[in-house]
Amino acid sequence: MTSAPAARPSARAYAMWLVGLLAYAVAVFHRSSLGVAAVEAQERFSAGASAVSLFLVLQLAVYAALQVPVGVALDRFGSRRMILAGAVTMAAGQLLLALAADVPTAVAARVLVGAGDAMTFISVLRIVALWFPGTAAPLVTQLTGILGQVGSIVAAYPLVALLHATSWTATFLGAAATGVLVAVLVVAALRDAPPGTPPPAAPPVAELRRGLVATWREPGTRIGLYTHLVTQFSGTVFALLWGYPFLVVGQGLAPGTAAGLLTLLVLVGMGVGPVLGKLCARWPLRRSVLVFGILTATATVWTVVLLWPGRAPLWLLVVLAAVLGTNGPGSMIGFDYARTENPVERQGSASGVVNVGGFVASLLTILAVGAVLDLLTPGASTDYDLDAFRAAFAVQYVFWAIGLAGVVRHRRELRSRLARDGVVLVPLHAAVRGRLRAAGRSAERVRPGRGGSRGPGGR
Repeated sequence: MTSAPAARPSARAYAMWLVGLLAYAVAVFHRSSLGVAAVEAQERFSAGASAVSLFLVLQLAVYAALQVPVGVALDRFGSRRMILAGAVTMAAGQLLLALAADVPTAVAARVLVGAGDAMTFISVLRIVALWFPGTAAPLVTQLTGILGQVGSIVAAYPLVALLHATSWTATFLGAAATGVLVAVLVVAALRDAPPGTPPPAAPPVAELRRGLVATWREPGTRIGLYTHLVTQFSGTVFALLWGYPFLVVGQGLAPGTAAGLLTLLVLVGMGVGPVLGKLCARWPLRRSVLVFGILTATATVWTVVLLWPGRAPLWLLVVLAAVLGTNGPGSMIGFDYARTENPVERQGSASGVVNVGGFVASLLTILAVGAVLDLLTPGASTDYDLDAFRAAFAVQYVFWAIGLAGVVRHRRELRSRLARDGVVLVPLHAAVRGRLRAAGRSAERVRPGRGGSRGPGGR
């Protein structure tokens, strides 16, 4: 017999969450550690930009490919074992990278980091789901995603400082030791769920296959995928690999200043995330407006930076970092589409499909940027000029166009279905004017039809 969930989260629930949050933050640290050491990696391994891109591409490809298998294993073995396995795997990857002297060994090291990273985030979300009541879980989930990005700040500052003060080997041995400490903490303190909570049942394979087909056929899933794609990849590429070399080598900034801009990107994301969440909750039929706004701001500021004669002024690079900080939170709108347009039994598969969009675009952009830099830079030099960076980052326009076309197409499909169900949207300006006139009351007008309303899907 199971115990009834508490009305409010217990102190022990918060303790379990903090252990999981620390594990996730360390995973983000491991994930980001190569980006701030990209120039040093090229020098250590005598590798061009394409080779260094391959390190991260394989890392992220492994992360994406393991999402479904990890989910199945998570249902069977629980969060504690999966987070422990992830911490140990990432520590092994960083240890191998510390000792690596050639490209194949370094690639293998980053593959291990990607595999361990894949085991962590969704395992922490399962901790949240089982330890917190339903009304508290959404907020704690948001905080997990936001606070976990502290790992990027640690990579941008202490790791860079240690790398410059000591050596490659000492720095990544320290990163491996951090992973071991997390593994010890997980073994000592983390528990999967409150006492008496039954483990969730894993669906049969045949049922899972049918659910995946139904998930993909849902327009809400596909608009979520393209939303994730079009909003996420630019900030991810900048933060994980090519932003630091662009700022230091291309724009001539001091390493500390470049690290500060990467930190600003993370901090802006922390501030913007809750705001976007509230806007999506209050204006569920207008989510695509937020997507278009983030896309427009991102493409516009990149255009100004790339066309600026000579090196961009610091204030413009600050604006670029701030706008890119909205990309990660903006991509979460894709998961909101998946949540509202799919039944509960398909939430996991829908989120997995959405997650593919941004990761595929990020992987391809990372590869393309490295390939263009190598093409325009003679030999194996890492002394890229600003024009090479301009040409390399221009590949982003291809993926922005693909993502925009996908969002527009599937939004049209979704709106058509809503219209058939009797849901009609008033123009945006009328909805805003109505909100201003009646604070706290919805200005959305719904005209009942034969099918009734489907709920808050829409735009």
